[in-house]
Amino acid sequence: MMMIDDMIEFFLPLTKIPTVTHQEQRIAVKRGKPVVYEGMGLKRARRLFLDGVAPYAPLAPWDGPIELVVKWCFPIPKSRAVPDGAWKITKPDTDNMIKLFKDCLADAGYFVNDSRICSEINQKFFAATPGIYCLLRKLDGRGD
Repeated sequence: MMMIDDMIEFFLPLTKIPTVTHQEQRIAVKRGKPVVYEGMGLKRARRLFLDGVAPYAPLAPWDGPIELVVKWCFPIPKSRAVPDGAWKITKPDTDNMIKLFKDCLADAGYFVNDSRICSEINQKFFAATPGIYCLLRKLDGRGD
């Protein structure tokens, strides 16, 4: 873990990366109105992410432009000869995976709101050391 005033970097080692996504919320109808709730798989993934990211949170939430880099390092499947670092081109989709992770970063107090993320790199590949790499960096006020 590395934490400088304008940068936070950490790696969460995970033998199994949750593939449940924010898209898997459930809807029930109560008293004629739709109610959105999380199933058990989504709740477990949220808890795993929150527990993992909480120790690295800044003392106060960042407010301003932020760059977020997330690298999903999936375990190399035993059934296939896949080289370390090969791109993972199967599900889940990166755009669905990142939503829950960003929500957990916000809930853990990394930033005021995920709208502050102005630059985002979100990658998935196979790795000999599975887990999630995360880097957050404060950006200056300009977009160049």
